[in-house]
Amino acid sequence: MTIDLKSWIEERRITEVECLVSDLSGIARGKILPAQKFLRAIGEQGLRLPESIFGQTVTGEYIEERDLDPRASDVFLRPVPESIRMVPWYTEPTAQVINDAFYFDGRPVDVAARAVLKRVLDLYADKGWRPVVAPELEFFLVKVNTDPDYPLEPPVGRSGRPETARQAYGIDAVNEFDPLFEDVYDYCEAQNIDVDTLTHESGAAQMEMNFNHGNAMELADQTFLFKRTLRQAALGHNVYATFMAKPMQDEPGSSMHIHQSVVDVETGRNLFAAADGTNTEFFLHYIGGLQKYLWAAMPLMAPYVNSYRRLVPDSDAPVNAHWGIDNRTTGFRVPVSSPEGRRVENRVPGADANPYLAFAASLACGYLGVMEKIEPSKPVEGSAYQLAANLPRHLEDALRRLNRTKPLKDMLGQRFVNVLTQVKEEESRAYRKVISAWEREFLLLNV
Repeated sequence: MTIDLKSWIEERRITEVECLVSDLSGIARGKILPAQKFLRAIGEQGLRLPESIFGQTVTGEYIEERDLDPRASDVFLRPVPESIRMVPWYTEPTAQVINDAFYFDGRPVDVAARAVLKRVLDLYADKGWRPVVAPELEFFLVKVNTDPDYPLEPPVGRSGRPETARQAYGIDAVNEFDPLFEDVYDYCEAQNIDVDTLTHESGAAQMEMNFNHGNAMELADQTFLFKRTLRQAALGHNVYATFMAKPMQDEPGSSMHIHQSVVDVETGRNLFAAADGTNTEFFLHYIGGLQKYLWAAMPLMAPYVNSYRRLVPDSDAPVNAHWGIDNRTTGFRVPVSSPEGRRVENRVPGADANPYLAFAASLACGYLGVMEKIEPSKPVEGSAYQLAANLPRHLEDALRRLNRTKPLKDMLGQRFVNVLTQVKEEESRAYRKVISAWEREFLLLNV
């Protein structure tokens, strides 16, 4: 259903509109305009931003890419009407709307995260297929920390005490933060963010929010908005919410597991399972593609130096690209299900990943597997941690693999891969300038 933005805004007496676009890090960038100025601007290509925002690092620096010079040309934003929502944490009636970015000749900005996912989804659509996804997003609540040199700590809950022991699936442990999560659910309902189950994960004050399955682009939009929503709700309770992949040294990391399947658009049939419940060749080839191309796709699933601290043995995170039936030690888990619900869960992406790019990468790997008819390995029985840990160990290795993998680069877009590589290399250079507490602790007086 197409939404008329003018009517929507006037019916709700909106005073301001936040025009949002995701950069490569998943940070919401854009402009805030009075409602009437917003309505005038969208008809005149007036919502303009420098294209260079899509080449910003997470630290706010600009890469030295000629086409993304911060002094160079603008692009314009085109609101996605069905994405408009109220901003529930403001007192004034304020709307937010997600935008796509375009050049003035009408071409989409190919380095924008949302455009990368659309590029992959269009390939599926050309085949008459539609991906279905459901993310599971983990995060930590932490005590307010204004000193980046000071380690993060669990916050104090309603009991007046912080968690000191792991409380996986603990109901009372979640209830410690009931007022915060009541706001989260209220905010999500007001924004039509289709969240489902909240559980306590294995880390201290670590939680997981599951989303109901649906259209990949809609779920990417919702995940993008949910991250902002949770942070805002947490700040309202004097707590930080973080999606860092590994925020605390002695705690497990946070993932963004992506459940995925593919349906035939014409019949609505799940292409992963036959009528008798057996796995189809389509399904097995899809897993084969995930296994073959995972290494090259890692910069989109584990995008920071910190991301690789999570992917270590015996840490509740995968360390290789094996798959198994209901096996949580593998990179790709196939839950026990009916034929209609047959799916594969990609357990590799971290919570720090941009949802548009993580979805695009995972779906692209599966698509290539189907097109190239890649046979998967045999499913693992028992612990995959007993097998070789062969995922990239650091970001630079992952970037090299991505740039040597032409089929994946072609799917994601060569220019996008170039820009992503430069952004990540700049972030790595910035990290290498930092002297850590570990170095001061063990090297200062010993070497």
